[in-house]
Amino acid sequence: MYPFDLIVLIDDDPINNLINKRLINKLNLTPKTIEFLEAEQALEYLKNPDLEKKVLILVDINMPVMNGWDFLSQYVELENQRNDRIIMLSSSIDFQDRQKSKEFPFVSGFIEKPLTHEKLETFI
Repeated sequence: MYPFDLIVLIDDDPINNLINKRLINKLNLTPKTIEFLEAEQALEYLKNPDLEKKVLILVDINMPVMNGWDFLSQYVELENQRNDRIIMLSSSIDFQDRQKSKEFPFVSGFIEKPLTHEKLETFI
């Protein structure tokens, strides 16, 4: 049994997505991992009412067009329909980013890149 039905990676860097997906597969956390280079595409995907129930979303903060904060602001509209677990995954070491992530009650945590087994395990 997997802890998650689906893990969604949202990061504009395809290399980060590839590395993170390999780590997730190695840890056997989910049967399905989907990557999005743009947060808008991820939001559209998450609007699907038939989507898996136990979903973990790892979202980067610094992305073009729609950044991680914009994603969270728009995700609020979906929050009542979904019960996803969201973790901010960023290279930012700014304390204010960590504090800002706490303003969103549906954000479970903040992980500084790179993603590691140990960092991810603290939120599972």
